[in-house]
This record gives sequence, structure tokens and C-alpha cells, in this order.
Amino acid sequence: MTDAEDRKPRSDEARSWFTAPTGVSGDPADSSTTSEFAVPEGLAAPRGVATESETTSEFAVPKGLGVPQTPVAESEGSAFSPPRTYSAQDAPAAFTPATGIPLISLTKNAPWQDRMRTMLRMPVAERPAPELLQKVEEEGPAVPRVLDLTLRIGELLLAGGEGAEDVEAAMFAVCRSYGLDRCEPNVTFTLLSISYQPSLVEDPVTASRTVRRRGTDYTRLAAVFRLVDDLSDPDTAISLEEAYRRLAEIRRNRHPYPGWVLTSASGLLAGAASVLVGGDYIVFVAAALGAMLGDRLAWLCAGRGLPEFYQFTVAAMPPAAIGIALTLAHVDVKASAVVTGGLFALLPGRALVAGVQDGLTGFYITASARLLEVMYLFVGIVVGVLIMLYVGVQLGASLNPDAALGIGADPLWQIGASMLLSLTFAVLLQQERSTVLAVTLNGGVAWSVYGAMHYTGDLSPVASTAVAAGLVGLFGQMLSRYRFASALPYTTAAIGPLLPGSATYFGLLAIAQNQVDEGLVSLSKAAALAMAIAIGVNLGSEISRLFLRLPGAGSAAGRRAAKRTRGF
Repeated sequence: MTDAEDRKPRSDEARSWFTAPTGVSGDPADSSTTSEFAVPEGLAAPRGVATESETTSEFAVPKGLGVPQTPVAESEGSAFSPPRTYSAQDAPAAFTPATGIPLISLTKNAPWQDRMRTMLRMPVAERPAPELLQKVEEEGPAVPRVLDLTLRIGELLLAGGEGAEDVEAAMFAVCRSYGLDRCEPNVTFTLLSISYQPSLVEDPVTASRTVRRRGTDYTRLAAVFRLVDDLSDPDTAISLEEAYRRLAEIRRNRHPYPGWVLTSASGLLAGAASVLVGGDYIVFVAAALGAMLGDRLAWLCAGRGLPEFYQFTVAAMPPAAIGIALTLAHVDVKASAVVTGGLFALLPGRALVAGVQDGLTGFYITASARLLEVMYLFVGIVVGVLIMLYVGVQLGASLNPDAALGIGADPLWQIGASMLLSLTFAVLLQQERSTVLAVTLNGGVAWSVYGAMHYTGDLSPVASTAVAAGLVGLFGQMLSRYRFASALPYTTAAIGPLLPGSATYFGLLAIAQNQVDEGLVSLSKAAALAMAIAIGVNLGSEISRLFLRLPGAGSAAGRRAAKRTRGF
């Protein structure tokens, strides 16, 4: 080999330290190659490789690692192997349990609330197909109009104080009655939304509605429940136009009781509450006058557009002022009973029960908003009473925060007063006349149980209140199932005699006299009694479902729990 031939490969090698040689031969004369990227001896370069020595891109697939065109059978997967996919025609065999897939069946004779609640707690893929209904037009349901009707019905229910779970069940029942089974309603404190997706390959349709005004009218609430019941009945044919017409009539209907009846009912409620805490005839009249005056002042503030906080503040002042005036006039009456009776007409028991119910059923955002509303209303009552108590203390009124309010001598008078309180509470809630008698008897039973356990059995007032409220919820749920209606008209007014009016008053009085520790203890007792009422009502409703026939009780679905996380 000449010197020129010996220098040629070295000059080619010196072109780049980062360029690999394009080919290697088996000639031992090439053993003098010193590049780190040279192909070792004995490894022939693959055929058909281009003579280009530079890599085009650092993201290019390395030579010899091309993706195979045909699937390669692999016993075990690798992190570097491409994912394997399959089509609908080449799908793997589905797994079937040894016991088989249980058939989900819903009892048609059960109330629609239970059937819809059961399906809402199922995944969409597991829900049974809707029954063939006569309300669906030939060309199919108008999806935007069905969703709008659903939102309007849900708005009336939520504004009337219905729980979020029952509102979702009603919205789902309306959509399902018109053939829209793949829908998902969502309820919060001020916003309603619903989404419907015809299939997995079609775009979903979503609509929402904001609840801006709330009103207490249980007659309207019962009418909406009857409309939903008729829509969910497969034997009743109601078109969209007919449903809209009935909904418009429900919205236009006036309240069943005029304003003067409501004012009189608030006065009688306060008077009956004063008798429950040991008041006599003079206390009854004084508490009734204070409550009626406060109700008229609250109506005046509402007409001027003031928020509810100031309405409750103004309404709480007249009963406290009358009680302080009787004390300053040295009239031998229980002034504390007058103030306590006025507080009974203002305590937001309806919102408290609804808030706790939403929390127990898993709607924590709505429950937080409701309980925050209760707190604001309660603070408004506290401000109104504290202003008048502070004025009375400055004027020298001898108000004793350590005085205990006891039960009257005749238990029959107490039971009669509790029934009168429940009756007037039902009128204030604008209930139907057909439900007033049932809720009045329910309130009398609640107070009888509470009095027997607390005064006769000397048990804790919190435990006695919880048991009595549980019976209220149990009877109310059974009556609502019997009439296929909402449970609120049968339970809300019945808890009126159990509201913690006296504990609230004595706590405020102690704070007004700079006895903050005693006042906080009394207010804590009032909060415990309020929670016992709310939890007892909800627990009674849930216990009633254990003994009543449930949809799908024999299937795997059953009545699924609202939450299955168990804390983690």
C-alpha cells in the first residue's frame, strides 16, 4: 500500500468527529480507523442505506426501528411498544360474571320520587330504557322546549323550599316522561342546569336557569308536584302545550289566604307559643299584638325593597318592646314569655330543615348556602331583639336571664296550644286547606312526645326534641307517600312547637346584660335544638323508606346511597 493510499482514509475520517461512516467492509486494512462512531468490524451495514452521512432530524425514527405494518403477537407488553387498539368489529370478548348480570327493574307502583331518585344514582349506562309513553310526538320531542319546561318546574320547586335531591328527581322525571333519558340535572342554591346528550357521538344540549326570587307557597308547591306526577304517569297523555298551560296557571294562581289572615295567623302563632312556655291570657294577647305589629312592619319594609335581613330585624322589635314595656309598667306577667312567643313566629325553621336535609343527602354546596341564609336571618332577629333589650336595660327594666320558663299546669292546654301553633304556621306557609288538619294533628303528637319525654321522663331537651322531630318526619313522609305529594306541607308546620324560642331569648338577654358566657351557652343550646329538629325530621323520613316498598328493592341497584366515599 502506498503512502497516498494510506493517507486517504485518514483524510476521510477527519471530515467530522460526529459523522458515522456510511459503510464498512471486511478488509483488515480498515483496522486503522479511530473514530468513536465508526461501525465495529464484522458488522456489515444494511443494504439499501443511502450514502447521506448526516441525520435529518433528532426526532426522526432511528433506522431499523420502523413501526410494523402488521400487528405483532406479544406475550407481554413493553413500555416502548406501540399501543394496540381494536375496533367495534374486532372487540375483545366481554366479561360476564358467573352469577350473570342482574336485571334492573323498577316498581311502577312506587312513587315517582323514589323511581327517579334511584335512577339518578345509577350511571347513565345502567339506567333502564324509558317506557313507551304517549306524550312523545311523532317527529320526536322538541329537546329545547322539554329542557325549558324542566327548568321552569325545577325553579318553582326550588324557590318553594324543596330539597335539592327532590328537585333533581322532579327534573329527571319530566325529561324522562318525554323520552329524554340521557339527561343530567344539576341543582344549586341559585342555579339550575340540565344537560342532554342524545348519543355518545352527538353534541350535548345544555340549558340553565337562575332562581332570583323565593316565596313560601306550599299550595303552589303541591300543584307542581301533581303536574310532575301526571307527567310521569305512563297512562296519562299530556303534550308539551298542555304542560306549559298548566304550569302557567300554577304561576298565575293567587295565594289561598289574604294578607289580613296571614297577619292574624302570625299573632295567634306568637300567642300559642307564649302559652307553651307558661304564659297566661294577658301574655297571649300581648304576644299576639307584638307579632302582628312586627308582621305589618316587615310587610312595609318588603314593599320598600329592603332585604330580608332588615325585615327580620324590624319584625323582632315589637314583641321585645311590648315585653319590656310590661316590665317597666310593673305588670305581673311573664315578660320573657311575650318575647319568646314573638320569636317563634320569626325563627326560620323551614330553611333550617331544608339546609340540613341537603347536607345529609350529599348536596353540600346547596346546604352551605341554605345554612348561611339561616345564619343571616337569625342574626337579623338577634340584632332586633338586642336593640330593644339594651334599651330596656338602660331604662331600668328588671329582666332576669336566669329565670326558667316552665310548662303550664294543664297538659291539655299545652297540647291545644301546640296544635294552634301548627295550624297558624300552616296558614303562614300558604298550605292547602286539605293538609291543614293533618299537619295540625302531627304537631300535637310531636309536642305530646316531647312533653312526655322531657317534663315527665326528665330526659334531655335535645334528645326529646330529636325523637319528636323524628316522628314528625316519619308521619309526614307516610302522608306524602299516601297522597303522592311533597313531604314539606306535612312536616314543616308540625315542627313549630319544637323551635328553640326560649333558649334564643335567654341567650340574647344574657349578652345584653354583659353575661357573655351564659349567653353563648344558651345560644349553643338553641343551635343544638335546631340541629336536633332538622336531623330528626330527615332521619324520620329515611326510616320511613326502610319499611315502605322501594323501587328495585330486589335488584342489585336498589336505593343507592347519596355518597359512597365513607370519608376518604
